[in-house]
Amino acid sequence: MFTRELLEPVAALRGAGPAIARRLARLGLYNAADLLLYAPRDWEDRSVRRQLRDWAAGPVNCAVRVIAHEWFGFGRMKTLKLIVQDDQASGAALACFNRPFMETSFPAGSKAWLYGRLDYKYGDLQSAAFELETLPSADPPTGDRQPAAAPTPFTVNPAPADQPMAVPEDKRGILPVYPLTDGLSQAILRKLTKAAIQRWGSVDDEVPAPLLAKRGLMAKAAALRGLHLPASLAERDQALHRLAYEELFYLQIMVLRRNLERRRTSLTRGSLNPSLVDGLRARLPFQPTSDQDAALAEIAADLASPWPMARLLQGDVGCGKTLVSFMAALYCIASGGQVAIMAPTELLARQHAETAAVLLEPLGVRLAFLSGNVGEPARRPLLRALASGDIDLVLGTHALFSDDVTYRHLRLVVVDEQHRFGVLQRLALGAKGQAPDVLMMSATPIPRSLALTAFGDLSISTIRAMPPGRKPILTHLAKQGNEAKVYDFVRQELQAGRQAYFVYPLVDRSDKLELKNAEAMFEELRDKTFTGFPGGLIHSRLPEEQKRSTMREFATGKLRFLVATSVVEVGVDVPNATCMVVEHAERFGLAALHQLRGRVGRGPQQSYCFLVWSEKLGEEGKQRVMAMKNTADGFVIAEEDLRIRGPGEITGTSQAGALRLSFADPAVDTALLEVARADAMELLAADPTLDGETGRLVRLVLERASPFSEKVGGAG
Repeated sequence: MFTRELLEPVAALRGAGPAIARRLARLGLYNAADLLLYAPRDWEDRSVRRQLRDWAAGPVNCAVRVIAHEWFGFGRMKTLKLIVQDDQASGAALACFNRPFMETSFPAGSKAWLYGRLDYKYGDLQSAAFELETLPSADPPTGDRQPAAAPTPFTVNPAPADQPMAVPEDKRGILPVYPLTDGLSQAILRKLTKAAIQRWGSVDDEVPAPLLAKRGLMAKAAALRGLHLPASLAERDQALHRLAYEELFYLQIMVLRRNLERRRTSLTRGSLNPSLVDGLRARLPFQPTSDQDAALAEIAADLASPWPMARLLQGDVGCGKTLVSFMAALYCIASGGQVAIMAPTELLARQHAETAAVLLEPLGVRLAFLSGNVGEPARRPLLRALASGDIDLVLGTHALFSDDVTYRHLRLVVVDEQHRFGVLQRLALGAKGQAPDVLMMSATPIPRSLALTAFGDLSISTIRAMPPGRKPILTHLAKQGNEAKVYDFVRQELQAGRQAYFVYPLVDRSDKLELKNAEAMFEELRDKTFTGFPGGLIHSRLPEEQKRSTMREFATGKLRFLVATSVVEVGVDVPNATCMVVEHAERFGLAALHQLRGRVGRGPQQSYCFLVWSEKLGEEGKQRVMAMKNTADGFVIAEEDLRIRGPGEITGTSQAGALRLSFADPAVDTALLEVARADAMELLAADPTLDGETGRLVRLVLERASPFSEKVGGAG
């Protein structure tokens, strides 16, 4: 599709001068291809004419005459109001906020085409959200036909019978509604996209013809026209379906090719040595769950296969993924390999290191910890030991893939909370070894549709069962102002010897946001609410040593309550903590709320999560807190999070520009995704090198550095 002419700048279009081109650039629209693939956010069906008197049935869509101007407000707040009437003698008032120029654009007596939603306010039928476009105007009324300035409530006069206001041809169709930026109107973008279709819209197909026929898909040129200039909503739907399929098809081609390329890497492996794993099992005071055993068996099979492992280990908060990763590490260490376990925060990385020291050092495993805060005197000998192979297992943060870090034989890379790392960061650590095995872990369960897109090249192991003895966490919602009841309950838990978390969205006071903050609330809780109970404060701005000391005191029970920001979202395991209080819960993402709730309920006692929400709770915030109230199932929450937020933020792929899909939505296009994946698998099975007649087109699309393939290719 993307020939050289489709890389022409948008300025080549008539009407897209330098000023318009700069505004289009703010939307990421630089050339013809960008403009052709600019997806509208909605479409307005203006094929139905609706007069003012029918405003309750939907947007009005009719010709009107401006009969008077009014102004209301004072000074800079002074606002124009246009009084209009249609040819049925119905009238309305149009409030032109920030549009004083409309006084001269629409003088009294002028005709215009009105589209917008109206409502009754203050005794008038009026609107502030409308489009008004000039129509060819007849001579203004004269004599007794000239309307006077209308009082409020206004009165209207019937339109003169000899001056009918006909429906213009271009107001009868389906009009796209585009995302805008300052200085661009819908009219300008519609004009430019129409011109782009006329000039550049005769494009070739990038989906192989056999697939178009097999799936009954329209041609690409027809799809672009149906996107921007649909003759009907049905044609619009067909166009969106066609464009979404193309995105998903090429995304699956790239994902599946990565898997094929990985399997072309041939490794010589000996049989797995289970001695260290058996030693760890003998030391455990409990038996792993059946799900943990099943996941470990799948990982062990990968470690014995002739190609590098690429597996995602997913499971709910507290299900025991870390133990499985330790056992996988022991298989590799027993055969002379090195293992690197990377966590997104130093807090989580240090907790993993402390746990590993307790479980693995007695087995003879040589451990090390590496983060950006490890000073140079300690860092130099640590790096030498890694390079010489004197360290078996290193745990740390992104510092593990710094340029000066080398490994003697890096066999396994474990990436915990993988969604917090960008794709490039994960690949950088894998590049430290010679085709090392890679195990990613996520406590945010991945919905199937997303697993097939962001992680379609990975095998997936799932742990659903929780360790025995865990009780479900009871979640309660509290409106801001009712915190006293929450505090009273928490006080009872503290008196019973338990511990509690209090989490806030801000570290300190903000001049822009009226939100509680951790520093101020720590003083209030310590000095007024929970006097007699020692508490601590932790947030990202504190020195690492202070954070470690505070967490150590909380973990040992010296501190009874902990005030924090979301820094405690991951990596905090205190079985005696039974209360999690999240204030301004609407400010947190659904995955973050679920992770915070998972900080409690790690012991045998009943645990509780209190989500305190403010009066400014929006619709999305309401959806999040209600989802938390209604379920504790991380897989259900993950599906809801995908629906609310979209795929990029959940998987961390947004950090690398991935999953920038314009037409497909993995949250709703699951069936289409399955179809595209099946077609991609069939094509690659028949032609894995893409040298065949059909494959050559696919290979050309993948290799071409076009705006479209870059959008889809970001997922790679």
